[in-house]
Amino acid sequence: MTNSEKQYRAQFDAKVTFINGGGLLAEKFRVDVPSADVTEDLVAALFVKSLGLLMTEEVRLDGMRVFAEPHKGTRGGPSDSTPERRPSSGARLVELSHPIVAGMTTYPGLPAPEISPHLAREASRAVYAEGTQFTIDRISMVGNTGTYIDSPYHRYADGTDLAELPLSSFALLDAVVVRTVGSKDRAVDIGSLAALDVAGRAVLLHTGGDAAWGTASYADDAPYLTEAAARFLVDRKARLVGIDSVNIDNTDQTSGGRRPAHTLLLAAGIPIVEHLTGLEQLPPTGATFTAAPPRISSFGTFPVRAFATI
Repeated sequence: MTNSEKQYRAQFDAKVTFINGGGLLAEKFRVDVPSADVTEDLVAALFVKSLGLLMTEEVRLDGMRVFAEPHKGTRGGPSDSTPERRPSSGARLVELSHPIVAGMTTYPGLPAPEISPHLAREASRAVYAEGTQFTIDRISMVGNTGTYIDSPYHRYADGTDLAELPLSSFALLDAVVVRTVGSKDRAVDIGSLAALDVAGRAVLLHTGGDAAWGTASYADDAPYLTEAAARFLVDRKARLVGIDSVNIDNTDQTSGGRRPAHTLLLAAGIPIVEHLTGLEQLPPTGATFTAAPPRISSFGTFPVRAFATI
């Protein structure tokens, strides 16, 4: 084997703390690494992914050394040959969206939808043959109603609008579910994502925020995605990001009106789905996700019928 063909592994001691309490110690742990000059941050990420650790808050490595040795197939490492999981043929559908009802509140301060008949059934009887009647209904609402998708146009004047979003950006996506339900921290940070393969996938943040849907407290102390975690998802090429909370960004007074998750994700062409529900029904991986909006030009957000196939 020539120097250019050499494979490398790293050995280290590790101390892991979790955002929901507890910790983990490891001694002389080894993982496959891509090169001899690998950084501690990358080795820490490989360690977390190899064990499938979730909700990690901090990973500290001590005594790390890198040496030439054939790869052992570390999970998530450079020689991982684990086949990708796919949904089975006996699939079922899971509803992940809230119904839209006249007068409902989605985001505090935005107008509620107004639903009324344009042509009532009674009036239609005069138009059609005896015994035949229809209703044609009218709805007035803002795009941010119910469970909806944000396109880049929502944030950027020259961004892709709903009509231009490719189907591949919101339909039949392999899903990975990030569970932070029960966490003491509202923020979904990198520690909750590091063990997951998010490239090309719909990353669905299961925070439990939907438990307060339809109540006055829905927007109070709501879970959100941090700026660092949003950048992590952009760097690792997530395809879509969804959350079961009032907003993917922190919207309280401490935010100063900044919306870094929207800014970073939409700049990278990654659609956002907010106000999901029912994510507890999904496995961590193995489901497919769809959240399809209508093709409306010069429009940034619109409700979707979000669902998963298991």
